[in-house]
Amino acid sequence: MSWHFRRKKLHLTEVAEALRDSVKAAHPDHVAFTGDASNIASPLEFPQQRAWIEQLGSPDWISYVPGNHDAYVKVAHEKSLALFAPYMQGDMKLAEPFPYVRLRRNIALIGLNSAIPRPFHSAEGRLGQRQLDTLRQVLAELRTKGFYRLLMIHHPPAPGLATRLRALQDAAALKTILCEQQAEMVIYGHNHRREMTWLEEAGNKVPAIGVASGSMALHAHQPAEWNLYEISRQSGKWVTQVTIHQWKGPAEGFVPREPFSLEN
Repeated sequence: MSWHFRRKKLHLTEVAEALRDSVKAAHPDHVAFTGDASNIASPLEFPQQRAWIEQLGSPDWISYVPGNHDAYVKVAHEKSLALFAPYMQGDMKLAEPFPYVRLRRNIALIGLNSAIPRPFHSAEGRLGQRQLDTLRQVLAELRTKGFYRLLMIHHPPAPGLATRLRALQDAAALKTILCEQQAEMVIYGHNHRREMTWLEEAGNKVPAIGVASGSMALHAHQPAEWNLYEISRQSGKWVTQVTIHQWKGPAEGFVPREPFSLEN
């Protein structure tokens, strides 16, 4: 019902395939996928999504975190998210599967898992205390080593960025940690629209960017987009240039908008 009455008219395979081709044509150093590869976590969906991501690129080139649609219902791990395990393997030895950390030159990609099974009409997420505690330690360690710390999460990382039944339950705790440790960037999905927010607490500011769905049709409220981040070090500060690529239909494909820069 979820798919046939509404979503199949909004999420189009041809758009997702065009996005995959657009990303590959840009030749980025790394790809970050912030969740919702599936619709309702049906066991039939995961092999299809694994095939799509394999056609995009290899596990060492793509980092993935689950979305709430990937965990809507309880499915045996080996038939669901285990298929994405190679895309969630970290380079640091940590006690828990999440967060995981991938180190690419002077960039640290940190993957968080906010996806949990929820009842009908609920799309909440939760990290839990263990994941939050480990995150604080990881952020502190990477900061002392001089890494640019890019956080990947599906749900919006602060209170007020989603309605109650769609929000991250421990968003306030996450925001406190991100600002306390002065993370360089947070990227997320979930809201299916372009968003730019500064998380502010205790005098620190952390940019958080939400991206539209990667398969959304042109007639939808927010057509599909993907973001290109170009990270550099200038005069002792990190500078992130962001270029949004927006779906304009089959004739034009994904068209880049005017880039903007963030400094921290």
